[in-house]
Amino acid sequence: MTKRQYGNDLGFNTRAVHVGNDVDDETGAIRRPITMANSYQLPYDPSELNWSSAGGMLYTRNGGCNQYYLQQKLASLEGGEDCIVLASGVAALSGLFFSLLKTGDHVIFSSVTYIAVYRLLNELFKNKFNIETTIADTSDINAVRAAIRPETKLIHLETPGNPTLAVSDIRAIAAAAHSNNILLSVDNTLASPYNQRPIELGADFCVESLTKYINGHGDAMGGAIIGATELLDPIRSQAQVNLGGTISPFNAWLIMRGVVTLPFRMRQHNESAMRIAEFLAAQDCVRFVAYPGLRQHRQHDIAVAQMSPGFGGVMSFGLNADHETHNRFIDKLRIITSAVSLGHDESLIVFIGENDERQYLYPKEFHNGFFRFSVGLEDTGDLIKDLQQAI
Repeated sequence: MTKRQYGNDLGFNTRAVHVGNDVDDETGAIRRPITMANSYQLPYDPSELNWSSAGGMLYTRNGGCNQYYLQQKLASLEGGEDCIVLASGVAALSGLFFSLLKTGDHVIFSSVTYIAVYRLLNELFKNKFNIETTIADTSDINAVRAAIRPETKLIHLETPGNPTLAVSDIRAIAAAAHSNNILLSVDNTLASPYNQRPIELGADFCVESLTKYINGHGDAMGGAIIGATELLDPIRSQAQVNLGGTISPFNAWLIMRGVVTLPFRMRQHNESAMRIAEFLAAQDCVRFVAYPGLRQHRQHDIAVAQMSPGFGGVMSFGLNADHETHNRFIDKLRIITSAVSLGHDESLIVFIGENDERQYLYPKEFHNGFFRFSVGLEDTGDLIKDLQQAI
C-alpha cells in the first residue's frame, strides 16, 4: 500500500511521522486523505472473489485504506510483523479471544486488568463457551507457572495493570508460555509502544487501546492487535469481517494524525507523572502511591528492565480519608478533570470506591477507595499546585 519504504533502522520519531503516510496520487497532497467510501470498485470479473475475505479493497468491513495506513505505522512502532486495527480496544480484546479460543481451552489472565477483560474471560467466555479461566497474579512468575495446565491455550497479561499499576515480567512469562506451547498476549495500553514493546520481549500478540495514548487527543476510538501475519490472519477474518468490529475511516485517520506526536507527548507524560508521584508520596495525608517509576513500587526493578525511557502517565493513589473526603478532594480540583479514560492531553482522575467488585484481587492498600490518575500535558507545576490546593 505504501510506495515509500521505511525500515526499522530508522528512529522511533521518524517512523511515527513517516510510516503509513505518502503523497496522494490524485491530488499531490502530502497527507493521505480520509476515504469515507464504504465500498471499492470491483475487478472486471468479481465472480471468483471471496466476499468474506479480509485484506482486500472490497468493502470497508473487509478492509479500508485508512485502516491499512494506520496498521503499517503501528506494526512498525511496536516492532511487529503485522497489525489489525479494529473499532475499539475492547473490540481488539474480544476479537483476539473469540478467534483463538474454543470450548475446552484454558486461559490464564492477570488479576489486574481492564474491566472488559475480567468481564469477557471471567464471565462471558466462561459461561457461554465453557472456556476455563484462571485469574493469576502475573507479577509473580511462580503463580503463572503453577496455573499452567495441559489444555492452557493462552496467557493474557496487562502490564502495567489497570488500575493498580502491577508490573509483570514479559520475558519470563513468554519463556514459560512457549516452553508449554502456549500463546502470550500483552495489553500494552498503559505503557504505549514508546515505553514498552511486548513483541520485542517475546509476546505473540500486543494489544493496544488506540483510544488512549496512541491517539492522545480524547476524540477517537480504536484498538489494535500486533503480531505475526500467520497468527493475525484468522483474527482478521473472524473479528473484523465476520464479527464486524471494523474501525471507521474517520477514526483511523484521526488516530493516524494523533500517533505522529506520540513520542513527544509520552516524554511529557513520563516526566510529569514521575514528579507528581514523588510529590504525592511525600504528603502526610496520602495513604499510598502506586507508580512503577517509584523505587518503593513492588515491581520497580522489572519495570526498569522492560520499560524505557519512562513509566507512563498513569498512577493510583489513596488518601488517609473516608469515602466522602475522597469525593470532596476531586470536587476541589480545578485543572484536573473527573472523567474515565486515560492518555488524553488533559489530566483525568476517577475515584474507585470500596465496593469495586474486583477489590479482592487488589493489594490491601487499595481496599479503602483510591484514585486512578492519568497525568496530562499541562504544565507540571500547575498540576502539582492543583493537587496541593485540593489537599
